[in-house]
Amino acid sequence: MALALAVGLGVPLAALAAPLPPHDSEAQRVLAKASPAVRALDARVRERSDNGGRPFAILDKAQARLYVYDPNGRLQGAAPVLLGLARGDDSVPGIGERPIAKVRPFERTTPAGRFDAKPGRNANGEDVVWVDYDAAVSMHRMRAIDPTEHRPQRLATPSPADNRISFGCINLPPAFFDHVLRPLFTRGGQPGGVVYVLPETRPLQAQFAALFETPRAGSGAAAIDARSAARLQLARRS
Repeated sequence: MALALAVGLGVPLAALAAPLPPHDSEAQRVLAKASPAVRALDARVRERSDNGGRPFAILDKAQARLYVYDPNGRLQGAAPVLLGLARGDDSVPGIGERPIAKVRPFERTTPAGRFDAKPGRNANGEDVVWVDYDAAVSMHRMRAIDPTEHRPQRLATPSPADNRISFGCINLPPAFFDHVLRPLFTRGGQPGGVVYVLPETRPLQAQFAALFETPRAGSGAAAIDARSAARLQLARRS
């Protein structure tokens, strides 16, 4: 069954996950509109198979947008999201053990980094995908609990400027969570995946140093590149 490549904005939330054929050309069109940071990380993850054969997602906090990939690195969908109210790339130590009422506004951050995400349930019994369980940060369906927060309207506007409202969790359009993220991150014998959250206060290369460092000669990607170069030279001589 084809998954959604949700690219709409300024439309009802249900339409943000309207099914579209997941052709490579469509995926390239979506990625062409992504930020340079998303495209750079996307390339590194796929080149080095950093996801380990698992589905993965890239969250661009600056653009308040989530990109979801299958285990083979094919883009399956993209959608706007709501994020932590406060700007920052680290969670306050011990914040996951505090009642929500005691989380101060400047502590409501969505942490950056590489996370091994797992499906699970929150304290209300709702199914979520845990990004950082200890910090109580998860990806879940957008819930319009407090009408004064205008969460559905924030998701539907074309600008990311009003998408900072949560306590740190990543709020997805409900249809996108149900039809794109959840099926990928809950299937298989070992459900889960990798979530890469782009930083907003640190350089991308510093946050994901292991992905951007140059591999040592004779090991890993460097060895593969060396073998490829040798085969190319041989082909040119033959």
